[in-house]
Amino acid sequence: MTQKTTKESLEDFITLEKAQTDMCKGYAFGSLGIVTSGMMWLVSALVSHYYSPKLAIWSLLIGGVLISPVSNILGKLIGLKGHSAWNPLKNLAMENTIWMLMCIPIAYGLSTQNVAWFFQSMLLIIGGRYLTFSTLYGKKFYWVLGATLGVFAYLLFSLHAQAFMTLLAGGSIELFFGTFLYFSYRKSINED
Repeated sequence: MTQKTTKESLEDFITLEKAQTDMCKGYAFGSLGIVTSGMMWLVSALVSHYYSPKLAIWSLLIGGVLISPVSNILGKLIGLKGHSAWNPLKNLAMENTIWMLMCIPIAYGLSTQNVAWFFQSMLLIIGGRYLTFSTLYGKKFYWVLGATLGVFAYLLFSLHAQAFMTLLAGGSIELFFGTFLYFSYRKSINED
């Protein structure tokens, strides 16, 4: 009985590793989504600066809807094929997206008290979502990204940072991490 359980556990582990490898190859370690998200945060920072923080909320929400299609188009342009149909982790990607969407009304409610709180709470929500990407892609790197966004959200809140600074910080963090992750992906395929 013990040998059978051990063998089944090993098979499950290999299957998870295979699924994670498939996600990594199909989405460049998830880097293009992070870069696209970072760009949306920076566009929203410009909207906040030149127009209004309230308009920047809508800019970020609309931009957020575009992250997946834009990053998928970028992926196709560089030859990525996405995940395989058999990959069970595709469900985790959709589930954590739905979780994030369910949290947005909380962030929006906070914006009625202070508009900057919307962006700081979104940093926390998105940082929490990135923690699940560690399982999705098999990269502990996502724990660092999620924690960094969470720490910055707390610091920006504590310092009473305005919307523009929060948007600028979120975009810069995601662009930095996304670019680093993309070059890590490129290095890994060059080594194969």
